[in-house]
Amino acid sequence: MQTKEKSYKVAGHIFSLKMDEGEKLWNVLDNYSPFECEVIPDPVFTLELVEKVETCDKKELYVSNPDVYEQRIDIYNIEDGYLFEMAPFGDVPVCGWMRVDPDFTHGKLMVEKDKRFCVNNALMLMYAFRTADLDTLEMHASVTVKDGKGFLFLGKSGTGKSTHSRLWLKNIPGTHLLNDDNPIVRVVDGQARVYGSPWSGKTPCYRNEDYPVGAFVRINRAPYDAIHRMSVPEAFASVYSSSSGLRAIKRIGNGLYSTLSTVIQLVPCYVLDCLPDDEAAIVCSKEVLGNA
Repeated sequence: MQTKEKSYKVAGHIFSLKMDEGEKLWNVLDNYSPFECEVIPDPVFTLELVEKVETCDKKELYVSNPDVYEQRIDIYNIEDGYLFEMAPFGDVPVCGWMRVDPDFTHGKLMVEKDKRFCVNNALMLMYAFRTADLDTLEMHASVTVKDGKGFLFLGKSGTGKSTHSRLWLKNIPGTHLLNDDNPIVRVVDGQARVYGSPWSGKTPCYRNEDYPVGAFVRINRAPYDAIHRMSVPEAFASVYSSSSGLRAIKRIGNGLYSTLSTVIQLVPCYVLDCLPDDEAAIVCSKEVLGNA
């Protein structure tokens, strides 16, 4: 069967996906449609869905040890690059295997089941690792837009990032959601900008838009609503913990550190101790909009 290729542009970086022309998966990748662009000869990376990849002679680099409802992503060193093993939940067998070259420009993915999950995760991982030294951060955050700027809400899973975005949409007029899980932050011409992406967690929000970053806000659960600005070291640690990348690979780690160092000098960072209530959005927006 003939191979089909599509390209997508996310935060200015173009990558390609190759599968059989008749592959049914093409029909359920609607999250990529807003980002589709003309196929070019040299994308930043290419992922190809194949029948078989070799999975032997591997050495542990990162093992995720997920909870039952968390995704499994395990990474191994192999002779000619890296091997990724993935599954949608921590208590099910591995269903996807991806081999990539050392600089993450070419990947081959074998899938036994859950194809959409495996392709989405493979593309998201390759994007994060390939662009880490290109002034780019793939973030774990929820982003709302107000007055032409993007505000990123950070925090551990379950702390209320998505809830806080919804509170802004409810209480702050003129606000809309850009992305609810994996936005991209990139430094362009000395400015930090946030971009929508094809990856948005459980909330289907795939906007091909970008805005200057107005602020980073870390959400902490508390019995009251109060906000304060972080020091530079606190800001670095906060944004660092919410950015994707494999620090054990020197190129990736150095790229992340460099971009993070620039971003926190350009963007104010806050901690919001809050209840999941309307007042939290009002307190937060009053502070960050006034300083954005």
